[in-house]
Amino acid sequence: MMQNRSVLEVFKTFLGHVVIKQEVDNLTLRRFLRARDHSVEKASAMLLKALRWRKEAVPGGSVPEEKIRRDLDDDKVCMGGVDRTGRPILVAFPAKHFSAKRDMVQFKSYVVYLLDSICARIPRGQEKYVCIVDLKGWGYSNCDIRAYIAAIEIMQSYYPERLGKALMIHVPYMFMKAWKMVYPFIDNVTRDKFVFVDDKSLQEVLHQEIEESQIPDTLGGKLTLVSLKNYARSLPA
Repeated sequence: MMQNRSVLEVFKTFLGHVVIKQEVDNLTLRRFLRARDHSVEKASAMLLKALRWRKEAVPGGSVPEEKIRRDLDDDKVCMGGVDRTGRPILVAFPAKHFSAKRDMVQFKSYVVYLLDSICARIPRGQEKYVCIVDLKGWGYSNCDIRAYIAAIEIMQSYYPERLGKALMIHVPYMFMKAWKMVYPFIDNVTRDKFVFVDDKSLQEVLHQEIEESQIPDTLGGKLTLVSLKNYARSLPA
């Protein structure tokens, strides 16, 4: 712990006024340090790039729903419950995404919106979320390598150490061809977080990770998912 604290202090000193001006907290600094193997220089470059990106990508502080209405209406992402450690769960349905109707600028804003939404659910004492990627029904019309790479780039570059695990389920054989093209763009830290689950082991893995009351009803559990477009409306005022 002493070593971690000393590295953190060096990191804060290296960044200087940026930490104070942007109100970057210690937890955020630690995540960027872990993402760059506690290299102060590399973590600083990563954080400063992320701060510049945030200012340009989300000038108002949040993405307006009207800007991403088309993606929201497709219901390709839902909010789930929590895993056994209390991490919130995001459930994605890539078969509801169609490359022919995708607008890259809007899609990137949609990714920011969903990442901001799931990160806002992370409770005190946790830093990460879990994602279930249900590929049931996925086919060539859903294949969108550019969008996948863009989403992963945003996640690993600007939301480092937020993804705890991604369970890839109902994976069709043809998807693995697409995955081979995406894989080289995933950094080593993030690669290990993608876990491919075969259908025979699905229920066992789900129950190991999640209590039955928190498993989506679409996967045999008892929890009703909330679409991303309805999630904000379900929050207390």
